[in-house]
Amino acid sequence: MKDITLPIPMSLPNEMLEILLLAIAIFDIRQTAKIEKILNPMLLALIIWCSFCTLEILNDTCNLGINFGAWYQGARLMAFQLLYTFLVFTIYISSPKILMRYIKLWAFLSLFSAFWVWKQQNMGFTPAENAWIQTRGRLTHILNAGTLIRYFSTFSDAANYGCNAAATTVAFILFGMTTRIRKDKLLFLITGILVFWGMFASGTRTAIFCVAAGFALYIFISKSFKIAIPFTIVFGIFAFILAFTTIGNGNQQIRRMRSAFNKDDASANVREVNKEVIRKYIQDAPWGIGLGMGWDNVPANSKYFKLATIPPDSEYVFIWIRTGPIGMTMFIICTAIMIAAACSTILFRLKNASLRGIGAGFTCAFLSIQLGGYANQVIMQFPNCLIFYGGLSIVFILPELEPAWTEYEQQRIAIQEEKKRLKLEKKLAKRV
Repeated sequence: MKDITLPIPMSLPNEMLEILLLAIAIFDIRQTAKIEKILNPMLLALIIWCSFCTLEILNDTCNLGINFGAWYQGARLMAFQLLYTFLVFTIYISSPKILMRYIKLWAFLSLFSAFWVWKQQNMGFTPAENAWIQTRGRLTHILNAGTLIRYFSTFSDAANYGCNAAATTVAFILFGMTTRIRKDKLLFLITGILVFWGMFASGTRTAIFCVAAGFALYIFISKSFKIAIPFTIVFGIFAFILAFTTIGNGNQQIRRMRSAFNKDDASANVREVNKEVIRKYIQDAPWGIGLGMGWDNVPANSKYFKLATIPPDSEYVFIWIRTGPIGMTMFIICTAIMIAAACSTILFRLKNASLRGIGAGFTCAFLSIQLGGYANQVIMQFPNCLIFYGGLSIVFILPELEPAWTEYEQQRIAIQEEKKRLKLEKKLAKRV
């Protein structure tokens, strides 16, 4: 939130906590005994990516020598925090109860983020939020001569919130559709719907495609025509309405979302121009300009000053500039390995339907945020890295949790049915 300011990056306290938890796990015999849990394809992909980013310390494309501080700042953001998150989630999500507590905590925080959007719309911004949107956020968050405001909830900016909301919507709709516990179903579906509303308030146009991509992947994972056909029809109609009609144009946020389908959109054209400039300069920098390199450490007379200062607009372009075509290719390959391995785990290793739904929710949400990163610099932003890389980490430990999950679920269903029976008995007793 804008009212909370720290002299360090907001994600750093989180990473310090993660490192502390890892240190505790190393000295905890019970955790160390289960260390084999981390040996999965996601660890392999992350090690490859972290190793590449470690080698980037030798990248001296800008002829400035080795700058350890700048390199570590960039490597921490782009690689090491991913590994920390993976290890903590894999080691500490050790039972069905802990897993459900995490999902419900995510739900409550997401509901709060939706509430905060409503609060911003109807009760106004806090002084710190107003100061930010009138200064740094004025050009990107106050549009159409002040008639349209892009709301950002408790996040750093509207793009960060909008893409997070899109991926969160996908996850909780899928959780709600597949769970067998009624009160969980209600909580998850309400969370998905309200966060989806908040997504529109953010005015983040890419979010529409993030939601569509997440559900499209679920159609593949589900292996069910009963699911695939309704999903395809519903989202086909939804996309058609946005792309080819003017329905809902009375709402400014819907009008902005609809502009995502406009090929002549001015902001999209500016991004394409920037990419052409980057292609021109990056040809001579196959390893990129180096991690941590920016306007503050690349001199103005450097050949690559333009690359250091040009707005990247997206996470993938940011990685492209810092690590070059080689690093960009490496990142895409590692991401593809993680998604493919997660899909394989859901398709072939899980038997429990509700547990497959949880795995699908995490995996489809991860794909959604990756698509968001194609158009916005959001993947490594706090809290997206923690939520979605952590969520994908959980998918790989679900097969180990499945026996305990089935028992846990049956116990909850038994309690649910007993409450239903007692309620019915009371109802019948009143009639006598």
